[in-house]
Amino acid sequence: MVLHSIEDVLFPEVDVELERLSADQDLLLVEVAACGPPTRCPHCASLGIRIHSTYWRTLAERPLVGRRLAIRLRVRRFFCDCGHCPKRTFVEQVRGLSERHMRASTGLKQWLRTVATELGGRPGERLCRKLSIAAGRTRLLTLLEAPEVPERSPRVLGVDEFAFRKGRTYGTVLVDIETSRVVDVLPDRTSETFAAWLREHPGAEIICRDRATAYTRAVKEAAPEAIEVADRWHLLQNLSAAVEKTCHQHRSCLRKHVEQEVPPESPAIDLPPVQLPRTPLVERTRDRYADVHRLLDQKWTISAIARHLGLDRKTVRRFKTTPLDELLASAQDFGASKRGLIDPFKPYLNSRFTTGCTSAQQLFREIRERGYQGSVQVVRRHVASLREGTAEPVRADIPSPRRITSWIMRPRETLTDDEQERLLDARIACRDIARACDLARCFHDLLINRRGSMLLEWIRQAEQDAPAPVRSFAGFLRQDLDAVTAGLTLDWSSGKVEGNVNRIKTLKRAMYGRASFRLLRIRVLARP
Repeated sequence: MVLHSIEDVLFPEVDVELERLSADQDLLLVEVAACGPPTRCPHCASLGIRIHSTYWRTLAERPLVGRRLAIRLRVRRFFCDCGHCPKRTFVEQVRGLSERHMRASTGLKQWLRTVATELGGRPGERLCRKLSIAAGRTRLLTLLEAPEVPERSPRVLGVDEFAFRKGRTYGTVLVDIETSRVVDVLPDRTSETFAAWLREHPGAEIICRDRATAYTRAVKEAAPEAIEVADRWHLLQNLSAAVEKTCHQHRSCLRKHVEQEVPPESPAIDLPPVQLPRTPLVERTRDRYADVHRLLDQKWTISAIARHLGLDRKTVRRFKTTPLDELLASAQDFGASKRGLIDPFKPYLNSRFTTGCTSAQQLFREIRERGYQGSVQVVRRHVASLREGTAEPVRADIPSPRRITSWIMRPRETLTDDEQERLLDARIACRDIARACDLARCFHDLLINRRGSMLLEWIRQAEQDAPAPVRSFAGFLRQDLDAVTAGLTLDWSSGKVEGNVNRIKTLKRAMYGRASFRLLRIRVLARP
């Protein structure tokens, strides 16, 4: 395109004539006059022929060469010659430059809307200040408009929840799986709201979801012909939780096996009797367990207990279903990764303590020469526990339930030789862990290779001889058999939905968690 005049540079394809251009230190002022053909009345659409008058209006424009740019635009006011039109005169609008009641050009308005969409209020205001654009946060936010939601639902719809305030209030995000675009955001996660949306926007043939029962009820009620697809990642997460619970329940089997393999040496020291360490975490766990079960005995619901004690419902449910010994063991193991540095040196420290060396500093220097990498504070705490009689006995090297679960759930080729050997020891030590490992790996194979047709046989085997947690997981799969079978057969999943949930979390953090639902919805829908 050949540029013949300055109008072609400043106002390409805009019907204006340049009358004057002035500049000072930080402002460029351009005076132009509208010269396009007559326009139509915005009320009755009749063509304006007679000119009533002209007047000047000032528009802010995008900065130019580091200076603010302002446009003084002379526009014409036309008579409306239609007899039944209530308007007697109307003002022309220059296409591509001006709009009614706007003091900014259409180009600057688009800039500001983009800034508000990407950054929000205060961050957008700071950026505009750097760009020499006068725009406050209120003005930026008023420019945001949510795009219209399509009348029909996408063919493949993904649904998932996200937290406005974790543990308190939640919303629902709907995503077009084929295009990865957010379709709509709902103010809550109830089945009634989602069912109403499905009725207003028919057309969903496949719905990808997690195992939330509210969404299941909504789909069966409002779109019974749609194919439900359970998300594979959530299935593996639930199976992993069942395997880890099995390992927790049979930790005594692992300890017994290790003691049989390596008989303990005869004690060479005489220490005070062992007592359970009374750490704040252990005492808090014991008190919380007593409070939860006291309220359960009084027929309180889990939600009521959570509100009364200020806990999450998942925490209350864990204290309800987990034995106290297992909770106390987890509390004692908290922070074990740092304390574990001293475990190989405990027999030496115990022996030196009983022979009369009770100085923590001296013992620290001795074990540091033998390869100890921890701090002196850990040694001091251990020596203090020896004096008070609260030192734990030296334990055998038993892998934690979470570590065993990771060995089971990871692909075999990613395990080192040592990890494979230790997993084999765990399988030999406990028949239930071995069975859980076999079933978990079989289910993982069904999921990876899309063998959903074999799921029912896997459920039958699990219900027949699997440990209780895995058997419970199989029961949940049977209740949602069609959706899980589709998840293990079709290629669709909720991965793209989870990506948009993460994007919503990022937007919430950028708005410091203070944004209203309307503003959050607009920003989520406005971004591509």
